[in-house]
Amino acid sequence: MPSFLASGVSEYPATMHMLLTMAIDEGAPIHYTAVERGTAVYGSDEVRVGEVDDVLDNYREHILDGIVIVDDDGKLRFADGPEVQRTFQRAVILNITSEEAAQLPPPERGAGMFRPRRARSRLGRLFGGGWKRE
Repeated sequence: MPSFLASGVSEYPATMHMLLTMAIDEGAPIHYTAVERGTAVYGSDEVRVGEVDDVLDNYREHILDGIVIVDDDGKLRFADGPEVQRTFQRAVILNITSEEAAQLPPPERGAGMFRPRRARSRLGRLFGGGWKRE
């Protein structure tokens, strides 16, 4: 087996590149509503950006509003829905690079979010069951 060391060419030229860009263990694709807090978030350059803190759902229109990311410094960042490329069991991939993700603004504090509370009893259904503040 010939050695390339004498010629000055590395035997494994892609080794260092492969170590720097390891494959992301993302798992199976899932719906954005199934993404859990703590799921890793990666930029389009496959560099880890942080973890999911919250997934914001536009309940009325059934679309992803965006995700709140906690970066490695503990700062909250907001990635708008169109900036989220794919959601997986163990990873969220963004359409923007990690450098661009570091420049994302913090999430805006909005009005309280409400979701329907299912009435369990007949009396509860009679009075509408109410809404639960999240």
